[in-house]
Amino acid sequence: MRPDMPADLVDHIAEAERMERTAGLYPEDAEHLLLQAAAHLELAEDRERATTLYDRLLSSSSPTALENPQLVKALKAANLWEYGHEAEARAIIDGVRAAAPNDAAPWVIVAEALEAHDELEAAQETFTQAVALLLADKPDPPQDAHPVLFGRHRVRRMLGAPHDEWDTLADSLHTSSSGGPSPVSLDELHDPKRVWSLGSEDPAELRAEISRLRAELGSYREALSRPFPVAVLHWPAPELTELLTAYPDLTAEYPSHEEHLATVESSLRELAASGTPNLGIVTATVPSYEAFAASEASSPSDASLLPQYATTLAARGRAVAWPPRRDEGCWCGSGRVYGECHGMSAVVG
Repeated sequence: MRPDMPADLVDHIAEAERMERTAGLYPEDAEHLLLQAAAHLELAEDRERATTLYDRLLSSSSPTALENPQLVKALKAANLWEYGHEAEARAIIDGVRAAAPNDAAPWVIVAEALEAHDELEAAQETFTQAVALLLADKPDPPQDAHPVLFGRHRVRRMLGAPHDEWDTLADSLHTSSSGGPSPVSLDELHDPKRVWSLGSEDPAELRAEISRLRAELGSYREALSRPFPVAVLHWPAPELTELLTAYPDLTAEYPSHEEHLATVESSLRELAASGTPNLGIVTATVPSYEAFAASEASSPSDASLLPQYATTLAARGRAVAWPPRRDEGCWCGSGRVYGECHGMSAVVG
């Protein structure tokens, strides 16, 4: 499925089957690919088959071997509830909450499942539990925690609860899809009475509501979109040595590992300075690259494959966002924090 393809023109069953086949070719990415396949099946209303994929992930190996087992469980619970398995869904949701994952995604999914089935008090409790965990000891909320704050704000607005400090924080974080202050406040977007104005015969009220809905749609698109990052390829030192030993023609691309690392950082800074959003780094391995070259019926010595390989890894969910925070480990694997390694004196715009 191309990113620009309208959702209503997609054959979701065919896409799901394609993702399953690809998962068989790339077992290291099976979790990411099978979750995409399950999402297509849900969109096709083939929910039982989607549950089978979630079960396949959870039972194929120890759940702890999954990158995010709680996300898989959360998605399974939300899907089960949609076709009548409420008791099982509730049990899984209770298990996710008890596990207290450090990732925001499972929290959002289980809380929104409760919200979608009018369990507003339980949804508020779940969002609140998530906010308390994800914001603990953090002066600034991480980006992935924003949907949790926004969801909590929305549910509390529906319950008529008075604003608290986390609601105020959600208001301050609310931005439009362009990155500037939103013309419509979060309180307006989450006003449960807003829909009443759609029944009005006053053109001014209808125009105002259309403006609000457009702003809300922009916010949802920003939150739900997961565009592939513009990714730069990174070869760890042992992998680069193995690559150049097997394919010496690529030495022109990679004169040395130190120069390669410097080129990765400088390329990303140039892209950032040009205004390119959503930058990332994908880590290469020789076996994976050789498999990609074989799939393209080409030789790994062909340097033109390298950017295509990077894009393919990013499309398979292998990219890590750049730049890291200055106090986080550097992307190069040196063991030093980014601000004391490749981020030294960096000014990322």
